Amino acid sequence: QVQLVESGGGLVQPGGSLRLSCKASGSIFSIYSMGWYRQAPGKQRELVAVITSGGSTNYADGVKGRCTISRDNAKNTVYLQMASLKPEDTAVYYCMQSRGTGPTYWGQGTQVTVSS
Repeated sequence: QVQLVESGGGLVQPGGSLRLSCKASGSIFSIYSMGWYRQAPGKQRELVAVITSGGSTNYADGVKGRCTISRDNAKNTVYLQMASLKPEDTAVYYCMQSRGTGPTYWGQGTQVTVSS
């Protein structure tokens, strides 16, 4: 059974930074793509960033230059470093593991609120 546990969310002021973490268990972490999605109230869940098993990354246009996804295979953990945060970044951020096309497993989500 795959488990993905996110942490690191919280309240941050506009322009601030946060680092989200997602620790995976129950699978061979290094061979799968990992990523982050987010869902704001009343909106559909959307891709934020993905990192492949080989370390290639892809970002949504709205976060390019402000977010960095990385992974530590020794710790079975994927990270999302976010900077220059805006109120529109407010959402529940979900970690996912992909075993094909698109997400296969999801974490429970962590709330990020950007507000003064």
